[in-house]
Amino acid sequence: MGAQPKKKISRSRKGKRRAHWHNLSVHLIACPRCSQPVPSHTVCSFCGYYRGQEVLELDTPAT
Repeated sequence: MGAQPKKKISRSRKGKRRAHWHNLSVHLIACPRCSQPVPSHTVCSFCGYYRGQEVLELDTPAT
């Protein structure tokens, strides 16, 4: 048998422990090539470029 809790954990104590479980919003930047909002440090899904180099070949060319 493993260890068992000896006392009930109150809602406030549980809430203090879980205070950092919140979701952080994604930081979006404008792609320097096509100006679409994309997450930072990520390949642009609209034009396929990352840091000025083509990483993905996409079917539709960006305008």
